[in-house]
Amino acid sequence: YYLMGDEPYYIDKIADYIAEHVLQPEERDFNQTVLFGSDVTASQIADAARRYPMMSEYQVLIVKEAQNIKNTEPLEKYFKQPMASTILVMCHKNGKIDGRKTAYVKAIREAGVLFESMKMKERELPPFIENYLKAKGATIDPKSMQLIADSIGSDLSRLTSELDKVLLSLPEGDRRVTPQVVED
Repeated sequence: YYLMGDEPYYIDKIADYIAEHVLQPEERDFNQTVLFGSDVTASQIADAARRYPMMSEYQVLIVKEAQNIKNTEPLEKYFKQPMASTILVMCHKNGKIDGRKTAYVKAIREAGVLFESMKMKERELPPFIENYLKAKGATIDPKSMQLIADSIGSDLSRLTSELDKVLLSLPEGDRRVTPQVVED
């Protein structure tokens, strides 16, 4: 999985989901590795991806800050012949792969999934807020949705963090988010 884009929220959500759901808790110690692109080379990532899992069907290799990896040729070679037992998740935030590296992009597409997470438009924020709260068992009125969207903006990680704080502050049994007037 090559996860890239200007919106880190979905990149983090997908990587976290894979980290939590592919392996059983007892398999993670030996078969789940998190690397950072600024700390490793493409060769080291490719070598790690070629390892066999230990007492598990899969190994999960998550590479955060993949945008910092230099000389991607070893990874391109790996993508042409990936290990079926390795789930490699590359997290490339705040941008996307240089389109001029077409062989690299083509190799990724052929080997797996190339996902682009784009920034949400301002008009898309109120429905996002409503759906997020609905999934948490809460409701919100349109005025409050717009107020939250206008004051926080389109950083979805920050937005969901603030919504979670609002949910924690709701009185027991009342799952309605409404505007509060604060007096100085």
